[in-house]
Amino acid sequence: MSLPAIDKNTFTRYLNNEVTPAEAAAVQSWLLTPANQLVAEYWMREHWDTLDHAPAPTALPEPNYEALLQRLHQQLGFEDEEASAEPLRGGFRWRNWAAAAATVATLAGGALWWQQAHLSPAPAAEYATPYGQTRTIHLPDGSVVTLNAHSTMRYTAPSSQEQPREVWLDGEAYFSVQHQPNNQRFIVHTSAGLQVEVLGTKFTVYRRHEQARVVLLSGKVRVDFADQRPDVLMKPGELVETYDATPTKLVHKPVQPDTYSAWKDDRLVLNETTMEELATRLHDTYGLEVEVATPELRQRRMTGTVPVADLTILLAALEETFHLKAERQENRLILSASPTR
Repeated sequence: MSLPAIDKNTFTRYLNNEVTPAEAAAVQSWLLTPANQLVAEYWMREHWDTLDHAPAPTALPEPNYEALLQRLHQQLGFEDEEASAEPLRGGFRWRNWAAAAATVATLAGGALWWQQAHLSPAPAAEYATPYGQTRTIHLPDGSVVTLNAHSTMRYTAPSSQEQPREVWLDGEAYFSVQHQPNNQRFIVHTSAGLQVEVLGTKFTVYRRHEQARVVLLSGKVRVDFADQRPDVLMKPGELVETYDATPTKLVHKPVQPDTYSAWKDDRLVLNETTMEELATRLHDTYGLEVEVATPELRQRRMTGTVPVADLTILLAALEETFHLKAERQENRLILSASPTR
């Protein structure tokens, strides 16, 4: 028998001790999954805010929190914290947080949990991807972010509906932002002095190699700059690009937007792409140091689509499609003209 799905209403009723035993078991199981951490914290903070403005409850004897947590650890079969727990920002650990949240059902009302747990606002959530991997992140507001390889993102949940939803990005990411009924802003910050503000749309943001780029797939975004350059309102199918070395230079032009987001679907789309650009993409995605051994290859431009989910398949596809020889030596890749060409 499958456990019931967990939504905000079920989670709130659990905190208020209003769920069935089956729902309580489902919430506790859901809390033990680190992937649900961000959503759980967000819902808990909303619950805390509600309790903070509620009338003070009748004083009850202080529970033995340490004993409750220890008993819950035993019931849920937790392993040694240091050996198995995923770190939680701010000094706590995810399994400890989940255990503390699960303990709500054993306390005499949610207000006691509020008094114990509401120490400070939740810090930002941080995500990172290694070379060769992407990661999909579901934010509490329903927005979805896909991080490309070798990228990091930090997210801060707004403290109120009047505050914007904000993320800080280093690397590359695809954003599908959920529009909110109150038109709550969603802002992507980069270290390039460039930020993207949206209401509900799909776009990619790139920040590497002293270069920043925004490509809009649908909706509308505004690109703000830290210097005196005017804001840019983007339309679907447009690109905005800046360079640290020439801060006054701004590229704003129409493009094929799918070319810049194909990586999230494990595809590498090349459109008159130079060998230098290909070498940069391979380095960004897989951490490879790429050497072009045949000088004439540097002048070649490539157009086509190859899979990127597996490096071995990618290199074989490059060899077949573009008549190359791709020789890998540990973390080094040597590209040369195919002897059969």
